[in-house]
Amino acid sequence: MDLDLLTTTRAFRRRLDLTRPVARREVLDCLDIAVHAPSGTNRQPWRFLVLDDPATKQAVAEYYRKAFAAYLSARTPRPDQLRDLGSGQYLAEHLHEVPALVLVCTPGRPPAHPLQLASFYGSVYPMVWNLLLALHSRGLGGTLTTAHLAYERDIADLLGIPFEEISQVALLPVAYLRPGPATPAARTPAAELTRWNRWDGA
Repeated sequence: MDLDLLTTTRAFRRRLDLTRPVARREVLDCLDIAVHAPSGTNRQPWRFLVLDDPATKQAVAEYYRKAFAAYLSARTPRPDQLRDLGSGQYLAEHLHEVPALVLVCTPGRPPAHPLQLASFYGSVYPMVWNLLLALHSRGLGGTLTTAHLAYERDIADLLGIPFEEISQVALLPVAYLRPGPATPAARTPAAELTRWNRWDGA
């Protein structure tokens, strides 16, 4: 097992090569790997809408930028969050230039009950992670974004998605990666985040 792939796949934003086209076959090959992820009762509820038309990407990116601007204006970031927020701002400004945008969808609308809601999203996000791993293994990259969901209905109307029948779950920019280090991101050791048997430690 390639542990380096697991520890060096991250949210790629600034390293995305906005000038190099990504062939549709390359995207489909990565999606073919991604769909081997597990899902509740093996229902494989993922659906994909890949955007590579410049005008369509521009229209979706405008909604994304509005949503991201609202997200930033509602936050008072800690100093340690500024770098990541700056990276997010970069992506928002350049989203329309990314060669391909993969819109991940799933049938139905999010349920209200927590148990069903966990299954609804939990049956899709492992596939998204598989997709990010597959992309990285081929010199491509992306990141899971959800800011566009603030305008989900508008985007559904724009793209001909039946809003009441299909939910958008994530939007992944996909591009080749520009040269850069393949090092693990800083993470808190699991031992510092783990309790045993009882949450209160009693």
